Amino acid sequence: MTVVNKAGYKKEYDFADLPVPERIQRSLAALFAAQSRRWTSHGTAKFNWQKLLVFTRFLSQLESPPNDLDELSAATLKRWRTTHVSTNTGKATLRAVHALLKQDPRLASGPVADELARRIPTVKPSKRSYEEAERGRVLLAAQRQFRSAWLRIRENTCLLENWRADGLVKGSREWRLGKVLDQLSRTADVPRTVLPSGTTTVTNHRLLGGRNPEKTWSRLFLTRMELTALAVLLTDRFAWNLSIYDRMPTPTTVPSAGETASVTYQVQVEKRRAGGGRWFSTENITDFGADSPGRLITQALEATAHGRALAARLVPGTDLLMVARMHRHGVHQDMDRPRPVGLLTFGVSQDDATYWAEIHRLAGSPFQRTRRTTVTREGRPLQHTQGTHQSVYVLPDERVQVTSQGVFEAGALEALKQAQAVVFAGHVTNAPDPAHQETATADCEDETTSPWPAPEGGCGANFLLCLACRNAHVHPGHHPRLAHLHQQLQSLQSVLPEHAWRERWCDHLLRLEDLRDKVGAAAWNVALAKVDDNDRALVQLLVQGELAP
Repeated sequence: MTVVNKAGYKKEYDFADLPVPERIQRSLAALFAAQSRRWTSHGTAKFNWQKLLVFTRFLSQLESPPNDLDELSAATLKRWRTTHVSTNTGKATLRAVHALLKQDPRLASGPVADELARRIPTVKPSKRSYEEAERGRVLLAAQRQFRSAWLRIRENTCLLENWRADGLVKGSREWRLGKVLDQLSRTADVPRTVLPSGTTTVTNHRLLGGRNPEKTWSRLFLTRMELTALAVLLTDRFAWNLSIYDRMPTPTTVPSAGETASVTYQVQVEKRRAGGGRWFSTENITDFGADSPGRLITQALEATAHGRALAARLVPGTDLLMVARMHRHGVHQDMDRPRPVGLLTFGVSQDDATYWAEIHRLAGSPFQRTRRTTVTREGRPLQHTQGTHQSVYVLPDERVQVTSQGVFEAGALEALKQAQAVVFAGHVTNAPDPAHQETATADCEDETTSPWPAPEGGCGANFLLCLACRNAHVHPGHHPRLAHLHQQLQSLQSVLPEHAWRERWCDHLLRLEDLRDKVGAAAWNVALAKVDDNDRALVQLLVQGELAP
């Protein structure tokens, strides 16, 4: 069967190659074809095809392989699940294959349907954001490589513009270099001479200073590795996905009334996973100085200017930002990525990312970890939802978990302090001590050591705060009054506005409830029956705020 991607390119899949009987091949082909109508890339088709291969190999190794899908048993699917559910790759395989099988009406009910409907655990993100030192090494490598290329192209562009403006002495070395650069800008290559052997050599190699790319065609064009370095810097700055660079249009400038010292670019970002109708979004990025976010966009435009201009001349309508010059013509195999225009290629492939990391002795492609680092550093969603931000980028990230440990500990200590602030801090005794001073809520052991000293000496706290003081002693004689106070505070909760009650009475009620737990619910209820008029009068004065120390 044939899968057509968004660009209209076709890719064939031969189900006769699957190691299962013909009837299953036909059934799977029909399901695959129905599902492929929603796909827009060959990458999606390839992913699902590879998972289907895993499934059919599993079936082929059974003692009694089924002849068609309706012969699948729940036991077979349980065994299939057990084989793959323990790894991230296996979970992805299960999810893809089960989504395909669920479309078959023969598997819509019964034990097999129940097995297909079982929840597959979420794939755990395995990437970790960079530590600062790691990020520093990646950025330093990218900055050195791209900045060197940008300066090289900028210098040669100035020479070319002077040549075109007749600003150079005719016949001088600079003039002859300008003439070579003019041809380079129009053809993506310097003049070459065909040798008797049929091979070619750089005609002006002495004038240019050598035959290598840096001395010849890369005077005006980025190499693929230099373009990859630029993409690393953009990802670190804006957290863009690697796939975005394949189709990113050239940013346009946004009019700014009365502003001459800065320029604002409008960048169109494509994210196909968002689904049809939500693929595109725009970001406004301003260049207002050397360290501003937009300065990197300005440099990217300068570094790719000749590549973009040549691509537009060769194929009118081509307007992609991320363009590099290949060393030689190659075979274009990834039809989901833009086709090269002559020697010009667009975007950054996974192979480019991997090779760039190898050159700079880094452990794997830097793009996912760089994006994750930027997202967690910014602390907000970037081209994704809040749910994705939390579940995929923040919570599973090992570095975030480690760096947040101090925050968690501080939060726990703060919670402990708050909890301690709303518990009864004094002592529960069986009888009064003559040496203690009686108050409206408890007996005080020593008012001179109060946590709330009065300016003139002694204790400055109100009587409700006695229960939060370590000097307080509560004996059975206090229980009726305190039980009645507890009852009155509960009744206030039903009549006062929530914020007012919480601010004024909540802590006191919580301390009383903690004291009730220490005294015991039975003794507390007995005390309620012993409340007298004196207790009621004192509690009324306390609640009205008319009883001061």
